[in-house]
Amino acid sequence: MQTTIKHPVRFTGVGLHSGKAVDMLVRPAQAGTGVVFYRKDLGQTAVPATWDRVQISPLNTRIVGDNGASVSTIEHLMAALAGLGIHNVAVDIDGPEVPILDGSAAPFVHALHAAGVRRLDAALRLIKVLAPVEVEMGLSRARLSPAEGFEISFDIDFADAAIGRQHRALDLANGAFVRELSDSRTFCRNADVIEMRKSGLALGGTLENAVVVEGDRVLTPGGLRHDDEPVRHKMLDALGDLFTAGAPILGRYEGKRAGHAMTNLLLRKLFSTEGAWCAVECDAVLAARLPGVGVRWQDLPAVA
Repeated sequence: MQTTIKHPVRFTGVGLHSGKAVDMLVRPAQAGTGVVFYRKDLGQTAVPATWDRVQISPLNTRIVGDNGASVSTIEHLMAALAGLGIHNVAVDIDGPEVPILDGSAAPFVHALHAAGVRRLDAALRLIKVLAPVEVEMGLSRARLSPAEGFEISFDIDFADAAIGRQHRALDLANGAFVRELSDSRTFCRNADVIEMRKSGLALGGTLENAVVVEGDRVLTPGGLRHDDEPVRHKMLDALGDLFTAGAPILGRYEGKRAGHAMTNLLLRKLFSTEGAWCAVECDAVLAARLPGVGVRWQDLPAVA
């Protein structure tokens, strides 16, 4: 059954790349809406958060509407919605970028969970992966293959000793996203921050909303929330990016040095490959295998 939230939720903060103040209101929506952003500063211009609206970018997920209006850095909010099993919301925003908050999905998870989830009188359609699809770009690879539920496996490899090689695999059923991934923050190398700022990016990034590393040192006060926080955040991003499919996915996602662009290319290949997927109606058995089912208040991380 499709869902929405019971009450509107407001978020305020700054955009990671623009550094500009952002006011955002997530409000209930009727069945079949999906996730749609409305640019208030552009006269409530609608920008649907779907894979075919994604403009390829290595740094974040950016969606573009029919008239060129865009919203970027949607992945953490999308991950929170997917992880809580919330399928329909309208998002009013007064700028081009979702607020970064603490750099993870935890603040979104806390507030949306507190607002409550309401069931809607409409069947939920799932995207069932029937055959493996894969995309590669240099050393990066992303793959979707059949599975009974929804699983993510990820590998990263960075020269900086503070990150290094990391691997994690997770079945996202029974609130696993909320417990295991939602509080993991975006991360970057200090040298990359310097270069991005020279290009007018990462203007809202601070040591309070990102894990910044330099060699074997973690510069962010308090260090890591998890020993493998970077790979967990990559999994968080993948969940958010995959939710632009327009429905929950039954399948296994594998990422190796993958990012936002690779995941979107993978969705494009999935939907353009005959026989690679089908739509199935969600029943109680399938619902129990999805993110969002089984989330308890005690599962929510204490950092938000």
